[in-house]
Amino acid sequence: MPQSLARENRILSALLEVSRVLNSSFDLEKNLFKTMRVISDFLEMERGSVFLLDRLSKELKIVAAHGLTKEQIARGKYRIGEGIVGRVLEKATPLVIPNLGEEPLFLNKTGARIEKSGISFLCVPITFKGEPIGVLSADKLFRDDDITVDEDIRVLEIVASIIGQYAVLWKHFKDTEQEREHLKLQLKGKYSLPNIIGRSDTMQEVFEAVYRVSDSKATVILYGESGTGKELIAKAIHYMSPRAKGPFVKFNCASIPEGLLESELFGHEKGAFTGAILSRKGRFELAGGGTILLDEVGDLPVNLQPKILRVLQEREFERVGGEKTIKVDVRLIAATSRNLEELVSKGKFREDLFYRLNVVPIFMPALRERKEDIPLLVEFFLARFNEENRKNMTISPGALRVLVDYNWPGNVRELENTIERLVVMSGTDIIKPQDLPINLKLPSPGEMLQKESLQAGIEDIEKSSIIDALERTGWIQAKAARIIGLTPRQIGYKMKKYGLTSPAALR
Repeated sequence: MPQSLARENRILSALLEVSRVLNSSFDLEKNLFKTMRVISDFLEMERGSVFLLDRLSKELKIVAAHGLTKEQIARGKYRIGEGIVGRVLEKATPLVIPNLGEEPLFLNKTGARIEKSGISFLCVPITFKGEPIGVLSADKLFRDDDITVDEDIRVLEIVASIIGQYAVLWKHFKDTEQEREHLKLQLKGKYSLPNIIGRSDTMQEVFEAVYRVSDSKATVILYGESGTGKELIAKAIHYMSPRAKGPFVKFNCASIPEGLLESELFGHEKGAFTGAILSRKGRFELAGGGTILLDEVGDLPVNLQPKILRVLQEREFERVGGEKTIKVDVRLIAATSRNLEELVSKGKFREDLFYRLNVVPIFMPALRERKEDIPLLVEFFLARFNEENRKNMTISPGALRVLVDYNWPGNVRELENTIERLVVMSGTDIIKPQDLPINLKLPSPGEMLQKESLQAGIEDIEKSSIIDALERTGWIQAKAARIIGLTPRQIGYKMKKYGLTSPAALR
């Protein structure tokens, strides 16, 4: 094969390899380093560098290089127009220095060329749509008079063009990633995840946990009272995860009789029991490739818990009445309103299953613990039920204050049902305090006891402070009043209220 043809083949192979490397990923430095190594191997270059323009500092910086140390790469910085590299960017035209030893413009900032004589320096601009964005340079020893500089410049220009397109695509990719993260942060700081309202700090912590855990494969357990939105959070985790296109299957462990639970979860074969006239898939099979939510997992019978543990550990099970082992790819999210640790201590829940479920615990706050979210929820439910019932109802400040003060033992579900009832049953366009259910306006017995206890505690403190001030001032009321910030009239009233009399008056 003639030497020129062999070189052409080598050049084409090099360009093909450069394209393959740059299309492999968006790891800029790694891929450009591989590109420079390809150029060196195939085109017999001694040394090479890729410079890209930093738009903020207006400097050309080495992003990747072959034949340079990390320290030399760090020193390779040029301003636009500075040295050969800076001039190539400024003029956007290639430049060839036949012998670096005779070129005063070559600054050798990297310090890589101790001996410059006999080294040729080839430098071409990296452009995109006519705009220079960087520089590609290469050192070479010319040993073959038949090979022209023009041929090498042509090859480097093709490589520079490929690098230019890749660098711009990489920049768009990074900008998109940053915008995505920015939008995620904005969403966290707004109302919440889709369909979940919460501006309170406690709900923001829940949302942050959801964002962190969604992309992982970790098992999640949701703790919280009934009506706090555990199912909504489970759905949010599923639809924000890589499994979003797979099924989301919900199963309430407390809603099925114990004798039917195993069949419901794992399916059964034909003839497994009376009435099993056909084979049937269970919930775990139906959730294959997606997510299964086991709600009220604390109500699972102890004899069924080992099968759940096996699915978590081995990703396999058998149907009721079957011998074939079925493999399943499913993510499990558990939810409970019960204290699992207490159930473990009582022997009602397996300890090993508890630890397998409790990988990432998320605690759903009760509505009384995030009262600042109540006005938002009221607004949301009013808008929804107004639309459903073709009404245009609003709520008065007084009625809203009652809703905020109420403790909501049924949480968000109770609030939702209350607003729906008010919209449906009210005969006016504005909800007033007198329209609210009586249980919302009267404090519960527990609240009344709590208020009475608090009031008694305050009175004890106040009485002790007055006695202390009076004793320190020899029971001179005016002086004692000044010490505790009261007027003589006020301290007289307080003494009468608490039955306090000067010791001298008792003699």
